[in-house]
Amino acid sequence: MSKIKIGIIGSAGYTGGELLRILIYHPHVDIVFAHSASNAGNSVADVHTDLLGDTDLRFSETYQGDIDVLFLCVGHGDARKFLEANAIDPHVKIIDLSQDYRLAANREYQGKSFIYGLPELNREAIRSAQYVANPGCFATGIQLALLPLANKRQLSGEIHINATTGSTGAGQKPSATSHFSWRSNNLSVYKAFEHQHLQEISESLEQLQPGFLPADEGTLLQRAMERINIIPQRGNFPRGILSAIYVDSSLGEDEANGLYEAHYATHPFTHISKPNIDLKQVVNTNKCLIHLEKHGNKLFIVSIVDNLLKGASGQAVQNMNLLFGLEERAGLTLKSVGF
Repeated sequence: MSKIKIGIIGSAGYTGGELLRILIYHPHVDIVFAHSASNAGNSVADVHTDLLGDTDLRFSETYQGDIDVLFLCVGHGDARKFLEANAIDPHVKIIDLSQDYRLAANREYQGKSFIYGLPELNREAIRSAQYVANPGCFATGIQLALLPLANKRQLSGEIHINATTGSTGAGQKPSATSHFSWRSNNLSVYKAFEHQHLQEISESLEQLQPGFLPADEGTLLQRAMERINIIPQRGNFPRGILSAIYVDSSLGEDEANGLYEAHYATHPFTHISKPNIDLKQVVNTNKCLIHLEKHGNKLFIVSIVDNLLKGASGQAVQNMNLLFGLEERAGLTLKSVGF
């Protein structure tokens, strides 16, 4: 088959850099342009210095239309602005890594809807999609921890989540809570109970378990907060998310493990681990690992992902593979850091 022609908007940031690292070695793609307004004309390897010797690409200043798929690796709100300001040929498939098109109320573009791009939830819909809204990083790990339960209508009470993310989750632009002297040897809570990813999590759970969301009036976030209690934390490490979750459940531990293993049997990146898990098992990979324990009437679920790969750019490539009928793991057989 002829190679898929790729364009990337916002390729100088963390998610754009991860896309480049995957795609320059992907067997079925050709990167036509890597856009960066602030680095136009500069060598990609001057910004992503680990790519020295891997690519001769230079950042472009303009959008180039002769492509098959466009990745949007820009900030929240900027993807919609870019699409409104640029005429994108209707044949071009779009994968948006921002949150602009994730929610059902905001998915329309050029007469079509963005499909929510969690392959373990919407794989068949993604295969036939034109536009894909890549999930958020917290949302990915948390949803994968809960989808098997929702699929069997097992989410009857409140959900309790403590989730810790690495500093790359805040993006490349330095901030008061991302620079080394503050983040190192430190831990903090932010957006307690009100994290924006609750909205996409709740919509996915509602998709599998109708009636999960309370029917009373209120915003989607307010309704999600009635069912899901989340405490997000900033960790003192660069990448990865560990979500520790518990729910009331009548399932036994073996029964729960069997349910999860069956649910993910055909999904190549989500795996159930009987031994407890740690973050380094997934850093630098597109995997999600899940560990289950039963404590009294509580089912305890640990989920781990790399926020820049399964939580962002790796999942975006997984979605691209599905869009173009490729093997789902193409370009994504990555090795974890291990130690």
